[in-house]
Amino acid sequence: MGYSIMHGRNWLAAAGMALVLAGCDTVSSLSGQSVAELDMASAAEASVNIGSLSEVISRNPNDPGAYNTRGSAYARVGRFSDAIADFTKAVQLDPNLASAYTNRGLALRQSGRNDAALADFNKATTASPNYAPAFIARANLLRAQGNSQQALADLNTAIRLNPESAEAFHARGLVYQKEGQHQYAISDFDSVIDRNPYNAPPYIARGQSLNAVGKYDAALEDFTAALNVDNRSADAWAGRGFAQEKLGQKSEATQSYQRALGLDGNNATARAGQGRLGGGGLFRS
Repeated sequence: MGYSIMHGRNWLAAAGMALVLAGCDTVSSLSGQSVAELDMASAAEASVNIGSLSEVISRNPNDPGAYNTRGSAYARVGRFSDAIADFTKAVQLDPNLASAYTNRGLALRQSGRNDAALADFNKATTASPNYAPAFIARANLLRAQGNSQQALADLNTAIRLNPESAEAFHARGLVYQKEGQHQYAISDFDSVIDRNPYNAPPYIARGQSLNAVGKYDAALEDFTAALNVDNRSADAWAGRGFAQEKLGQKSEATQSYQRALGLDGNNATARAGQGRLGGGGLFRS
């Protein structure tokens, strides 16, 4: 899943989609703290694009979309200060450019400046009340800050504005999951997978909620599906181990926990599982 830096306008449209939040942004009692991650899959391509985008800006120095798009490319390679500067220039040129406010807010979050990020998401929703990505971005921050009620309101708005948004359903599922409303969470993750069945995070998230409600066979299927997409996900291995443990497959569970800890030695679910199963050696908690 992802929540993306959005492009500017017309001829720049093809250069959008840079910063992705919540790639593995899961919230569950069976996993650790949620994390906002940067999708670096196209970082090399973005780096090449920066040079050509700079040439575009030199020819169009008053086009806010050009700065917004180059800011996206900077964010994609982790150059958040440069990205923020470009997004700032974009909103100076067009104070109503909701995508630039949203993008700057996402870059500010990556820089640990959550208060400033929230202010930008607020500006984006004011500038364009029909711009769904701003509501999704703000909801993710509100969830991280423990404001689930307002996060749900934002995500309900985003889904009303764009009923096909897999990102909005995923984000709302995470809120429901955080609040222990796992049946609602499972329903939302179902919607995500229906819309985009080729990403691991929604299977991991649904598997965690299925574990939480005791549907271990279904959870095991989800974690296996996630690992078929990404076999280096510690959360998927840990969730798989938990389901196997509950199904009495203790040897398989131990192996899954070991795989999880080999990828993330601090994975709480795997450490706890190894402790229960008496796992020793390097992985014992």
